[in-house]
Amino acid sequence: MKLLEGKTALITGASRGIGKGIAQVYAQHGANVAFTYSSSEGPALELEKELTALGIQAKAYKSNAASFQESQDLVEKVVKDFGTVDILINNAGITKDNLLMRISEEDFDQVIEVNLKSVFNMTKAVQRTMLKKRSGSIINMSSVVGVKGNAGQTNYAASKAGIIGFSKSVALELGSRNIRCNSIAPGFIETEMTGKLNEEVVQGWRDAIPLKRGGSPVDVANACVFLGSDLSTYVTGQTLNVDGGMLT
Repeated sequence: MKLLEGKTALITGASRGIGKGIAQVYAQHGANVAFTYSSSEGPALELEKELTALGIQAKAYKSNAASFQESQDLVEKVVKDFGTVDILINNAGITKDNLLMRISEEDFDQVIEVNLKSVFNMTKAVQRTMLKKRSGSIINMSSVVGVKGNAGQTNYAASKAGIIGFSKSVALELGSRNIRCNSIAPGFIETEMTGKLNEEVVQGWRDAIPLKRGGSPVDVANACVFLGSDLSTYVTGQTLNVDGGMLT
C-alpha cells in the first residue's frame, strides 16, 4: 500500500544518511520528492536518478538551508517544478562536538545556524503554500540528545532541543489551518558516518540500547511516513522518539 501517493515532499540534507533513507522510502510510498544537498553533487544526482526510476518525480537542489534567502528561493523553485509542497522534512544538520571549555564561538554559532535556524528558514518559506491549501505536514529532525542532553555536545543539544520547542509552537500556531508540525528524535542510527567509528565503541553503544541494536535510516524514514501520511491527521505538536528504547 502506497501511503504517500500523490503527495510532494521537500527534504533538506538528503544526499546521504538519514535524509537519503527518508527520500528512498518516501519514493517507494509514491511521494514526489524534492530534496537538497549542500556539497555532495555526485551522490545527490545519483539519488535523483534512483528515485525517478521508481516512477515518481524527483529533483535535487543545491541549497543552504541556513540561508534565509536561499530557503525562500528554493521553495519558490520547488513549487514551480512540482506544483506544491505537502510535506516538509527539515533534516539538514551538522555536528561540531567539543567540551564547553574548548568549543569556539564560531562552532557554536554554526551548529545553531545550520541545525536550528534552517528549520525556521524552511518552515517560514513553505508556510504560505501550506496556508493557501489549508493543509500540510512539517516534520523536524531533533535527536535524543535534544531531549536528554549529552556531554561534549552543548551546541548540538541546544539546537536539537530548540527544534522541539519551535515545533510545538508551530503546531499551536498553524493547527487551526490544518497544518501539523511534529518532531522526530532519533537515537543511535547507523549510517556511513558511524561506519567510520571503532567497532568496539559502536558495539558498546548497541549493548546499552534495550533493543540491543542501532537503528537504520529506514527506521526513521518509516516514522516520517506515518507523520507525513493521512495515518496521523490527528497528531501534532509531538516528539516521536525513534531510539530502540534509549530514553525509556
